[in-house]
Amino acid sequence: MNAFPPKKVETKNVDLATFYLGRAAYGIDILKIQEINKLLDLTPVPGSAPHIRGILNLRGQIVTVIDLSLKLGLRDSHADARGRNIIVRSRGEHIGLLVERIGEVVSIHGEEIEPPPANLNGLQGELFQGVVKTKDLLIGILDMEKALD
Repeated sequence: MNAFPPKKVETKNVDLATFYLGRAAYGIDILKIQEINKLLDLTPVPGSAPHIRGILNLRGQIVTVIDLSLKLGLRDSHADARGRNIIVRSRGEHIGLLVERIGEVVSIHGEEIEPPPANLNGLQGELFQGVVKTKDLLIGILDMEKALD
């Protein structure tokens, strides 16, 4: 009889950059973020989808900026002086995610991530990799690829 020790399931720590759309908190794995910057001057793109706010030139890279609230079907964002662009790379291009404000970086252990509910803050659960509860927040962990489809 071969007795092999049970395999250890490795769960890694994940650092989430949190942000807000309205009062709801969301997070993205910090490793997927290139940078976060202030809302810069955007050049409108005539005939583009309503959620596309425009493009910007970021050190020679053309970045399409989308209003994440509109893209997710929530509402028009109320980005003001606290509004920020989260620059990510998706499908070979740079995308700016316009959010209302940036939160903290939250370190979580993989075991703390729970499956997403069917509906989270009015959004379909399939747009999320999971949720994590902290002392003060319920953070929806955004699946960027699905959200940007």
